[in-house]
Amino acid sequence: MGTQLFLAEALIARGDVSGGCAVFSRIIAHSPEHRRVATFRLSKALLDSGYPREAFQILAAWLETGEITAGLLNNMAVALLYLNRSTEALPYLENALQAEPDHAGISFTYATALLKSGHYPQGWARYARRSPDIDGRIAPVSSLPRLRHGDAIQGKKIVLYQEQGLGDTLQFIRFLPALQALGGQITLVVSAQLVRLMTLSFPALPIVQMEDFQITAGYDYAAPIPDLPFITGMTSAEDGMMPAPYLRACPTDIERFSTILPKRRPRIGIVWAGERRARIENVALDRRRSMTVAEMVPLFSSLDATLVNLQFGSARSQLAQSHGVPVFDPMDEVHDMADSAAIMENLDLVLSVDTSPAHLAGALRRPVWLLSRQDACWRWGDKGHTTPWYPDMRIFRAPDRSLASVIPEVARALHQWIETGGY
Repeated sequence: MGTQLFLAEALIARGDVSGGCAVFSRIIAHSPEHRRVATFRLSKALLDSGYPREAFQILAAWLETGEITAGLLNNMAVALLYLNRSTEALPYLENALQAEPDHAGISFTYATALLKSGHYPQGWARYARRSPDIDGRIAPVSSLPRLRHGDAIQGKKIVLYQEQGLGDTLQFIRFLPALQALGGQITLVVSAQLVRLMTLSFPALPIVQMEDFQITAGYDYAAPIPDLPFITGMTSAEDGMMPAPYLRACPTDIERFSTILPKRRPRIGIVWAGERRARIENVALDRRRSMTVAEMVPLFSSLDATLVNLQFGSARSQLAQSHGVPVFDPMDEVHDMADSAAIMENLDLVLSVDTSPAHLAGALRRPVWLLSRQDACWRWGDKGHTTPWYPDMRIFRAPDRSLASVIPEVARALHQWIETGGY
């Protein structure tokens, strides 16, 4: 049976859903004793590949008559999360945690469901139970006590370090001043791409590059940056609001890029792909949150605007496939996120998929339009075109599993934006 299960999962991952489901059906027909395991693995494969509706239907049928396990309840909750029905996911996760209270994966799913449905106090507390994804370059911080909400930190030395992606750091660093107000002595440790941006934004703070950081005597606590909403006591969406930009670009860099960029306005920065992450569980998700430049350029074929590339990484090579739509590419002059910030300060709009430049634009309070996959990340909630995280962001939600399906709606909005002089 094991070989057949792997085959079915591989077919679904490759996009052959009907073929994979047919193999699962044969397994169930010939080995009814393995039906529960096959249902779990089939629903998980469908969820990983971006088919939550199909997974929901299979799980709903099973949970009516079959043996209920924590894993199946968790899969049902994930299906509901991906269908943007996060409040409905909560009871399934609560029941799953009653059966397996120490299951880290289910606990993390519960945290994201709480946050996506707006239950911030419980959500952040649960989110902070995760084991931090500590980069090997900063592994020594694991020897320090992890800072928690309510800890007395007046005069204490705290290592605040980057964890998860660049976007998470850019989003949650807004709570750094609230941590400073509690009286801690903070050292901020981030990757090379962020050192200069953080130095510009928090000039009074010691900023250390990950590769250069060493634990020395005297540090009292460590905290991953995504724990900041929990540590500082965020209880509502309003607690995360920002009246002004909380990140800063260098004025000299802003001026330098103003002389490089084309003069024609409006200038629209574009990002069509998130960077591919190494972990196998992120591969399919990264595909769903990205598109190709060839899928994005039809937006601009008839627009009177200057397109500016903000795409970094391997996807930048796709510019050669822009089908005759001119895109100005300044990325040879971009060495870190501070350079990207300086370019954004010269733009009228940033149009981005769900990846770190969208967070950077939001943190700078630049107008930004986010192209969100159908199974939206927890931070964007279940619905709506706005977010309390970034007051100048407009969200366009894909109506199906292809991110390109949102392009017609964005095209209409862009034409209206230009015609009405929205910039």
